[in-house]
Amino acid sequence: MTNFTKPELLAPAGDEERLKTAIHYGADAVYLGSDAFGMRTAAASFGGEALKKACDYAHSFGKKIYLTCNTLPRNNEFSRLQAFLEYAKDSGVDALIITDLGVLEFAKKYVPEIEIHISTQAGITNYASANAFYNMGAKRIVTARELSLEEIAEIRAKTPSELEIECFIHGAMCVSFSGRCLLSNYMTGRDSNRGDCAQPCRWKYALSEEKRPGEFFPIEQDNTGTYIMNSRDMCMIEHVPEMIKAGINSFKIEGRAKSAYYTANAVNAYRCAIDEYAGSGYSEDYKISKWIVDEVRRASNREYCTGFYYTNPLDKAQVFYNGGYVREWDVAAIAEKWENGILYASQRNRFFDGDELEIMIKGVEPKKIVVKELRNGKGELIDNAPHPMMKLSFRCDIEVPEGAYLRMERKENKIL
Repeated sequence: MTNFTKPELLAPAGDEERLKTAIHYGADAVYLGSDAFGMRTAAASFGGEALKKACDYAHSFGKKIYLTCNTLPRNNEFSRLQAFLEYAKDSGVDALIITDLGVLEFAKKYVPEIEIHISTQAGITNYASANAFYNMGAKRIVTARELSLEEIAEIRAKTPSELEIECFIHGAMCVSFSGRCLLSNYMTGRDSNRGDCAQPCRWKYALSEEKRPGEFFPIEQDNTGTYIMNSRDMCMIEHVPEMIKAGINSFKIEGRAKSAYYTANAVNAYRCAIDEYAGSGYSEDYKISKWIVDEVRRASNREYCTGFYYTNPLDKAQVFYNGGYVREWDVAAIAEKWENGILYASQRNRFFDGDELEIMIKGVEPKKIVVKELRNGKGELIDNAPHPMMKLSFRCDIEVPEGAYLRMERKENKIL
């Protein structure tokens, strides 16, 4: 057996539902934002008492909470920073994710008992800066997403073993150097450093000429136009062994603003991959199970790539022909209880009696069932479940745990 250390699996949480989902499906730690100093305005749902409640919940399962404090504050914001840091300490957060050197100094002064993790926004691309942050008190660095595995391995080799390395393993990528894009600021007035990015990199662009107003020309020879800045999503599910061998301590999933199902799907897949590889004794002959690879394609995603980990992704970094997601599966319902061969659930998308559904259960290969004897909340037989959130039941021979997702493959890419 090779002497590797099983990495932490770090999941995003935009609200209480996603926090509980991440922990249920196997995350070791969760990162989230409160109501200030975090870079996701749409996912800052842990203000006030909600932050302490989140910490208490995570700690009850032996899990950790990392709080984003990664904006670049202006002068007038520092008068509120001490109180915010002390609020984080009193709430019980395990670490602060920090970018700004001034914030780092405040954290060391006012809450020295909280670990400091240096955000990917700091743009750490070399061992010298990693060591500098360690000497300033950082417990962990989150590397820039533009690094290769070889470069990360070199950082690992040239930094103290006490300094943890965290890297993104799954989720959306930025066409710019991560966190440094100002397109949103210039084009919409929405500040990306305040988590309010309008994502103009995902928009469809064409060329116009000053003296021909209203005439737009495709930048490519394609009558649909082109999405010249629309980057693919990162997916490293097939490369968990290489990530562990590079010395990465924490695998980070992107997506605080995404759905609870996305969180469940990604966490479950990577949890299974990490545990399967560790269970093999970190065998050189290990090959990930096909169902785990397939799992990450059952949630909405842009086309996948491996980011910068193996090569500069000039040829495979962008999706030029659309700005949307690949969505081949939908959540049909969420299980509420199973009793005496009957599954009771809450509907999410329309499905029919006789449809084949797939059940996503924590830690195991999905199971397929056929809907039989579909009934509404009153127990009346129905041929389909058309209403969002409606209560329903049907015969099911497989015992299904509460909270399991029942999903269905799209028919001709449509929700029925």
